[in-house]
Amino acid sequence: METRMDPIDYRLLDDWQRKFPIVSAPFAKLADTLEVDETEVLKRLSLLCSAGRISRIGATCAPNTVSASTLAAISATPNEIERVAAVIGAEPGVNHSYLREDTWNLWFVVTGPDREHVNATLARIEGISGHKVLDLRLVRPFNVDLGFRLRTQDRTTMPLTKRTVDMDCMQDGDKDILQCLTRGLPMVSRPFAAIAAQMGRAEQDILGRVSSLVHANVISRFGIILHHRALGWNANAMVVWDISSDAIDIAGPALAAVPGITLCYERTPVQDVWPYRLYSMIHARDRAEAHEILSRATALPCLQSIAHKVLFSTHCFKQRGAMITRQIGDAA
Repeated sequence: METRMDPIDYRLLDDWQRKFPIVSAPFAKLADTLEVDETEVLKRLSLLCSAGRISRIGATCAPNTVSASTLAAISATPNEIERVAAVIGAEPGVNHSYLREDTWNLWFVVTGPDREHVNATLARIEGISGHKVLDLRLVRPFNVDLGFRLRTQDRTTMPLTKRTVDMDCMQDGDKDILQCLTRGLPMVSRPFAAIAAQMGRAEQDILGRVSSLVHANVISRFGIILHHRALGWNANAMVVWDISSDAIDIAGPALAAVPGITLCYERTPVQDVWPYRLYSMIHARDRAEAHEILSRATALPCLQSIAHKVLFSTHCFKQRGAMITRQIGDAA
């Protein structure tokens, strides 16, 4: 079913998923563009957040640069799903957790300040849940910059651009700034001043560092981050492909460019358990539309004879920003 919003809400969500203004009063700049006042913009965004249509306004970072992460999975019996999902969700380093249609049915992303932290999180989940955890590490991304066009007829994803991350730009204190941005900007007139006050720094200092991190592509996307289900994108499937690493050189970029493929990356397989190397996500309004997108992918010459598996998501247990810095009281 189509989610109803008025034109101003659509413009907010469509136009500011990227390139959110890095200025002292960003919401006032949005208001000028929309020809409304700043109070109206803040009210609308707050209501969209309360309605679950927006996750946050903030940053996503290039994977495995300022922090470590991995995709993981557990195979739980139907009567164990809620218990095991609660074990997974209790970990602060878990920022996404979904139920998918497969024997390996609980899928989650673990993030942390370093790989040691991620390993410790996986070990705790495995020990407490009593289930083997698949650790499916990222090898290379082809498209991890998730964004949706809401007002176009075909709802194609936003254009892909090849970007090089310059980690030499990082300075002391930047990870703390990034942690604030991944949690989300405060919904106040001067959100960067609020972050600066929290960190005991000057507003212009924070604005300068955020601009530098965006320019260096450490921040891969800065803007409004949507909850796609609440906006009518209800048929979401992870499609995994059993393809050799060498063949991914061609297949990965080709798959990432298919309209409707919203994420695409290579991950390590697990010998004798999980052979899949190439991953893609489809976010669609219904399953028929999702299968149409998949048909476009399977028609690619590089994928026509490649075995694949489709895992539709049926429930979201957790969705939040990534953990970048170690939290007080965290286990190592």
